[in-house]
Amino acid sequence: ATEGATAAMDYAVDILGWSEVIHTILPENAASVRVAERLGSRFMRKQETPPPFEGMMWDVYGQTADEWRARRN
Repeated sequence: ATEGATAAMDYAVDILGWSEVIHTILPENAASVRVAERLGSRFMRKQETPPPFEGMMWDVYGQTADEWRARRN
C-alpha cells in the first residue's frame, strides 16, 4: 500500500501539479491511517462523505506538495 500511495502522490504532485494531497479514510481503518502517517500526512479534519454515501464521516489526512517534495529528497 505504501509503494502504491507513494507513486500516486508523486504523480499527483509532479504530473498533475496538485498543491495538496489528501487521503480520505474511514475512522475505523487503522491500517490506512498508519500508511498515511508513514507517508508524512497528518490529520487535518473530519469530512462528510459525498453522495451516494451520505451519513458517513471520513478522517482527512494530508500534506502540501512542498511537504511531500521535502520528504522525498
